[in-house]
Amino acid sequence: MRIGMAILGLYCALAGGARAEEKRLLTLMPMPAHVAGESATTPLVIDPSFSVAITGHNDARVQSAVERFLDHLRRRTGMLPLDMKIVTAGQASLTVHTDHASKEIPELGEDESYSLEISSAGAKLDAATTLGTLHGLQTFLQLVDDTAAAFAVPAISIQDAPRFPWRGLMIDSGRHFMPLDLVKRELDGMEAVKLNVLHWHLSENQGFRVESKKFPKLQEMGSDGLYYTQGEIRELIAYAADRGIRVVPEFDMPGHSTAWFVGYPELASAPGPYEIERKWGVFDPAMDPTQESTYRFLDDFIGEMAKLFPDQYFHIGGDEVNGKQWDANPKIQEFMRAHDIKSNADLQSYFNQHIEKIVSKHGKIMMGWDEILQSDSPKNVVIQSWRGQDSLAQAAKQGYSGLLSAGYYLDLNWPAWKHYAVDPMSGAAASLAAEDKERILGGEACMWAEFVSPENVDSRIWPRAAAIAERLWSPQEVNDVSSMYARMGEVSRQLDWLGLTHNSNYAPMLRRIAGSEDIASLRTLADVVEPVKDYERGDSSTPEPTSLMPLNRLVDAARPESIEARQFAGLVDEFVGGKIKPGVEAQIRTTLLRWRDAQLNIQPMVAQSFLLQDVLPLSQNLSALGAAGLQALDYLDRGETAPQDWVMQQLAFLQQARKPQAQVELPIVSPIQKLIEATAVPAAK
Repeated sequence: MRIGMAILGLYCALAGGARAEEKRLLTLMPMPAHVAGESATTPLVIDPSFSVAITGHNDARVQSAVERFLDHLRRRTGMLPLDMKIVTAGQASLTVHTDHASKEIPELGEDESYSLEISSAGAKLDAATTLGTLHGLQTFLQLVDDTAAAFAVPAISIQDAPRFPWRGLMIDSGRHFMPLDLVKRELDGMEAVKLNVLHWHLSENQGFRVESKKFPKLQEMGSDGLYYTQGEIRELIAYAADRGIRVVPEFDMPGHSTAWFVGYPELASAPGPYEIERKWGVFDPAMDPTQESTYRFLDDFIGEMAKLFPDQYFHIGGDEVNGKQWDANPKIQEFMRAHDIKSNADLQSYFNQHIEKIVSKHGKIMMGWDEILQSDSPKNVVIQSWRGQDSLAQAAKQGYSGLLSAGYYLDLNWPAWKHYAVDPMSGAAASLAAEDKERILGGEACMWAEFVSPENVDSRIWPRAAAIAERLWSPQEVNDVSSMYARMGEVSRQLDWLGLTHNSNYAPMLRRIAGSEDIASLRTLADVVEPVKDYERGDSSTPEPTSLMPLNRLVDAARPESIEARQFAGLVDEFVGGKIKPGVEAQIRTTLLRWRDAQLNIQPMVAQSFLLQDVLPLSQNLSALGAAGLQALDYLDRGETAPQDWVMQQLAFLQQARKPQAQVELPIVSPIQKLIEATAVPAAK
């Protein structure tokens, strides 16, 4: 059947033996394009004898994918010492058939489709190319479940292909350096949810992160010694290609380029010397677009990088050039007058045209952020929109291909549902002509790195990136938020088996903050707070944050979205809405008691750790919220209308409790407010 709202009712029997009594929602993410299955059909059991046969095209990438699949299956089931293996076709539990190879380096627009047929007797995965095989194996892994009798996968039929060909994750290694092993594990996560482009942001005001043999002062003077060698880059690209993932480099120009100028100040529009920037924001330094020497340098540099990065696309950034250095440089101003260049935007367009010719000369297609789009830009330029669907649609109308990142900025700490609601084809893009819609290639989640470190970056990417991956892969009508959260929770647990640290680093970070192994009360608090949203952290921090600031406080450990707060809000909605299931009130009361009493244990911990000093007022608010919620429940249980003075006093407190403390906020304020407001309604007689 067609996946849409109907998928929400599709359940598969997943117990061993003849039939299953328990029914479970499919936990696939992203949800495939077409799924059919019978809930009463006996599943395929996964046991130590499980085997895989490879038919059709078989090369090193297919072989590696199957071996990796078996390794993940062993870890998922705990059957590590047992002999799951690759066998001949007639004896296999799963037969993998690939028609032909995909490109050695994956390319935009390759066939990624696959079909997966599973019965109790065995399974068959068919794919047109190696890319489809990779995706189908990941779908099979997501289907593995521990049933009442055994590990098993449901009897099911899947035909699947992506909605968009460009499904990316941008990782910023410029602001905070991300070690190679970290980037590799993000690629493992990307493979699991069928993202297929790593957009690697490699130069920034705070660091230049790639070894250049032609211009060694770029990394020697502009990186603090934190950069990737060319050998490591090649290793990473091969690792990504093995997983069907393209690697698109970004070297930001003409702005966001201070780190370039530390070693090569002659590139800049104002004399040096320059230092690596430690603060965050938009800064004045920019390349000089009027000097031929700038273009000679960039020709040599882009030529070197084009050989290192084999992907078709080369990202030049191009965003947030404030033009102040250009305005202050008399030679640049004279150049603009002599060439009838009216504005800084026109001067940047002049620069972009030169760079596009250089990028094209070296066999690449140029892409950049919204700002590079000008009426005279070559039509093969790809626009990445951080401004929204209107900007994306405008580019498409003018004949430019593009992808959406507005709404997918993971560093803004939005809840998953908010990212999930953003669609590249919504807004102005929805009314585009058919040929213009074809120019919208997909989108990218973005992980900008002002406030992440190798320790907490996984928790900022995962599992919310899976919701964006689904938006870019699955049919547009797959949009049920409750289903998304249920499936995303399961995907989060599956990512643990791949070595992602979004869950495993949480408790160690809390132990550091507490200065103790006993973190139960601190975890009670941490589980219900969220970092401030959007750019509030940078705007409100005192002292002003820098790249040298330790990221070791509660705001750095807290998850972008509190699972407990969201679940509590759902229970309260049921309760005040009158749809009360057995045990709901008891759950609410138990939770409120835990919140109220956590303060008793947190307060003495403050003397043990300076990292807890700014947390004390927050814990006091949590305790007061728990007490207020309990009192509201007591009024509701007795069928009494709460005194008006009490209600007004509590609502005034809630206004104060909404304000961030220690750069985190308490999302439980809203459901507590619903309980309090419910007590102001006269009880029904």
